Amino acid sequence: MALMDEIAKGVVSVLGRAPKRLQQGIGGRHVNADGDVLEPEVAAALRLLALMPDADFSEMEPAEGRVQIDQEAALFGGTPLPMLDVRDVAIPAPHGVLNARLFVPSQAARQRLMVYFHGGGWVLGSLASHETPCRFLATYADVSVLAIDYRLAPEHPFPAAPDDARTAFEFAVAQAPAWGHDPARIAVCGDSAGGNLAAVVCLDLREAAVRPALQVLFFPVTDLSTKHPCYAEFADGYFLTEKQMDWYKAHYVGEAEDTDPRISPLLAPSLEGLPPAYVAVAGFDVLRDEGEAYAHRLAEAGVQVALRRHGGLIHAFVNSTGVGHASKEAVLEACGAIRLGLGVGG
Repeated sequence: MALMDEIAKGVVSVLGRAPKRLQQGIGGRHVNADGDVLEPEVAAALRLLALMPDADFSEMEPAEGRVQIDQEAALFGGTPLPMLDVRDVAIPAPHGVLNARLFVPSQAARQRLMVYFHGGGWVLGSLASHETPCRFLATYADVSVLAIDYRLAPEHPFPAAPDDARTAFEFAVAQAPAWGHDPARIAVCGDSAGGNLAAVVCLDLREAAVRPALQVLFFPVTDLSTKHPCYAEFADGYFLTEKQMDWYKAHYVGEAEDTDPRISPLLAPSLEGLPPAYVAVAGFDVLRDEGEAYAHRLAEAGVQVALRRHGGLIHAFVNSTGVGHASKEAVLEACGAIRLGLGVGG
């Protein structure tokens, strides 16, 4: 298995650097209904993933899927960027201890903190699966990143994950004197299900004495109560599938109502008074429409928001910064928004 992993990494690396004509020859040309063209390097990577065995999480037990997502993250994440300091952190929580990992890229970055919630449908994902994006964001946004290993479903269905997310943010605020960061300069960030948790934390703490200074939402889940139109267009073949989303929802929601704003923040009665937001979505993603709808609702509520559609990308592009250029450029753009939102250099 170790040899096969190394071979796969080599193939992915070569594909990422190959001429676009070759990439397109492997992956084909894909154009969505809005005229967005899938990046050739992404199309080639999708072709490679389709050839890999056991690639569909929805046909696995959660434990198997967790191993698979860690392997895929290692395949596309590239070489982890060096940090000034990396340490494991134990966060006191009502259920015991919440594990986390702190990434500090520079001495100056200690002044600012971003609490990160990984994706994986509230069922998959770990500190390992998202170490590369956390290091990337820390390095290029020049901010310390506290990655949270929140409890996963189905062992711990809703509301365990959003409860843990709130506990983590409140811990970060309490740690400000010891860690040297400004409690008024703590952002929340997440991808997919983690973007959902970041959004929910902002809703939960809207009236708190200290709330997030910024919310950075990568292709967030914002509405599990319905399937928005892009579900039909991207139901299969673009990494995250409709079938997988059904599987995630079945494990996560349990007996709760999917219209609960802590599950579907798009359905919150009001979004007024929330922190500024940067929302990034992918052009070929079943979650695209609800991410854009959430950004529009934030703007209508008077929240300062920047919405960015990366038309040529697919779901989970934050995990692919080690392959080619398209995903890296997209996340670098978000790093600029984080620097601006947290006053880096100001």
